[in-house]
Amino acid sequence: MGMAEQLGGLRKVKEESSQLESKSSMSETDKERMGPDPIRTRTAEFADAESIARLVNIAFRTERFFIDADRTDPDKVRMLLPKGRFLLAEEVSKLVGCVYVELRGERGYFGLLAVDPARQHSGMGSFLIAAAEDYCRAAGCLFMDLTIVNLRKELPGYYRRRGYLKNGTLPFPEDQHLPKIPCHLVRMSKPLG
Repeated sequence: MGMAEQLGGLRKVKEESSQLESKSSMSETDKERMGPDPIRTRTAEFADAESIARLVNIAFRTERFFIDADRTDPDKVRMLLPKGRFLLAEEVSKLVGCVYVELRGERGYFGLLAVDPARQHSGMGSFLIAAAEDYCRAAGCLFMDLTIVNLRKELPGYYRRRGYLKNGTLPFPEDQHLPKIPCHLVRMSKPLG
């Protein structure tokens, strides 16, 4: 699939999901928690790297029990942009959520799913996962993959409820800061059918 077709698929995803309130997969409770202001989605640009890094680092503070470092920085975000896309969720021009998406042949990958802590447990994470899946599906991907750190015990259940199943492990990346305790990555996948 060509770049123009992929971008056309993303435009369709953006049009269909321009406001979280209209997303049919959200529960009424989640819609109520989202508040009155509409959520705008868009694809990140290089100028967004600082805001993305700030949001990811705030959202990933829960990992400080096993790693004494920020999860990313603006330079790392900029290095990812040519390989994939960051899908952003904004409320009144404030970044409240993001997810990194990469096309890998017939497989899509998402990572760095981050939601402003004040907006967590509102359905925003589920919305961003659905946007990532829609983007990859529109690009012709048949499967979606993600990796999580095995020490984050709450995450396997969260992703299982969204259709993901464990299908392997990987060593903790050498290009990341050294963890304080032994850990590895767990790979989870689902068909996009």
